[in-house]
Amino acid sequence: MPTIFDQDLPRNEANFTPLSPLSFLERTAQVYPERLAVVHGELRRSWAEVYARCRQLASALQQAGVGRGDTVAVMLPNTPPMVEAHFGIPMAGAVLNALNTRLDAETIAFMLDHGEAKVVIVDPEFATVMQKALALRRATTPLLVLDVEDAVYSGPVLRIGSRTYDAFVASGDAGFAWQLPANEWDAISLNYTSGTTGNPKGVVYHHRGAATNAISNILEWDMPKHAVYLWTLPMFHCNGWCFPWTVAARAGVNVCLRKVEAAAIADAMVRHGVTHYCGAPIVHGMLVNASDDVRARLPKGVKAMVAGAAPPASMIEGMEALGFDLTHVYGLTEVYGPATVCARHAEWDALDIGERARLNARQGIRYHLQHDARVLNPETMQPVPWDGETMGEIMFRGNITMKGYLKNPKATQEAFAGGWFHTGDLAVQYPDGYIKIKDRSKDIIISGGENISSIEVEDVLYRHPAVLAAAVVAKPDEKWGETPCAFVELKTGAEVTVADIVAHCKKHLPGFKVPRAVVFGELPKTSTGKIQKFELRKLSGAAAAIDV
Repeated sequence: MPTIFDQDLPRNEANFTPLSPLSFLERTAQVYPERLAVVHGELRRSWAEVYARCRQLASALQQAGVGRGDTVAVMLPNTPPMVEAHFGIPMAGAVLNALNTRLDAETIAFMLDHGEAKVVIVDPEFATVMQKALALRRATTPLLVLDVEDAVYSGPVLRIGSRTYDAFVASGDAGFAWQLPANEWDAISLNYTSGTTGNPKGVVYHHRGAATNAISNILEWDMPKHAVYLWTLPMFHCNGWCFPWTVAARAGVNVCLRKVEAAAIADAMVRHGVTHYCGAPIVHGMLVNASDDVRARLPKGVKAMVAGAAPPASMIEGMEALGFDLTHVYGLTEVYGPATVCARHAEWDALDIGERARLNARQGIRYHLQHDARVLNPETMQPVPWDGETMGEIMFRGNITMKGYLKNPKATQEAFAGGWFHTGDLAVQYPDGYIKIKDRSKDIIISGGENISSIEVEDVLYRHPAVLAAAVVAKPDEKWGETPCAFVELKTGAEVTVADIVAHCKKHLPGFKVPRAVVFGELPKTSTGKIQKFELRKLSGAAAAIDV
């Protein structure tokens, strides 16, 4: 008996369109052309103006010989050209490579060559390092360099390009007839991992994933139309967790911010009526630990999203005390930024703040449009029991997962072994299905045969009132193999001794988990606020041991 699947019902242009976030901009410009889209210093642009500039950028790129699959690199802070790059570059059929603005010239040169960039757009703040990177390139293919001019920037200006960005955009056609990708699997962007061991890997995103993650952001945050979004999260980091496309879908306002400082954040929130912002724990911690006058200016009820390193419960408590509505998400570059969310329940409101913070510190459940996220035994690929105790590895599968690593089939195959994306993050899964990270596989400390979660020890350290930032790594030990070594950054003006820190840990941890070494000082961090544990591991061996 024939079934409905046996019918000849062909897919065609009338019933199928490739998913792409580019369509969000087109619709918003049509429906809300006069609504405010971008704020930068004294600059204001409507959605109609942003759409026209993006079409001009796409047109100019095609006139310059950029076509389908070509890479256009940008080295920009969170400014209007960066917003435009997220639409204008893929409108030309090209791939956006947003470079981390805090990388050294050698790494940038590697990325330009590896990604085969044909054009690079450079903010004046980063012209010096880009000039060095261009000189270090091994590729001999010509590279069109465009200089951005920014009235908000007040530093020295070095011209390294053949044209200015604005002149280049002006040469394009504002009525350019761009097309959606013929295949939603086409690459939309290229993002590089941090590369703490060897060269960074190039993570390739597709249009489908960018669109589905952008929509998931809306669903997880209940994000309303015309939200006012403050750009504290770098747009070079996982394409700003796909929020350039999310804000366009909601016809919101992009409030640009060149420098992430507590006072500047507070001023922008008050001046522009900010409703939403994202950031790593260090950004939110900056507000929690800001001066009294800055904290007094912070408006109540702003929705904040936190991801990155597992946030300590003390930071979550601090954000709640300031009046922020905090949503905790988790992900990696390979899954477009956030791909799980700690969805809150109304009954949590009846709990004390400590218990609420503990529940909200979990990494949660899959994003709406991510197919699956769970903790599996990496050897058997079977789910671990949902007991909150059995550890396994967090794995993802679904549309919000990269195409793979550029020019690295071996790493791609390893990442997708068994039909799942392997994160390398060790976690447990609770009876309610919520995931909680215990550690990176490389960060687990094995002391006398016992596993110690560095995150668990760090969470205790953050609860000390003098501690601004903390990181725990393994210290080699002749007797135990490894013991915890704590690196602690104190709040300004705080005075505390090693004995004080150890005594604090003893109150909250079993003896074998208490740090056997404590080092005070500023912690090395990446541009996105993650503490660089690989640097601390180099120092742990020389740290003075403590008899605890």
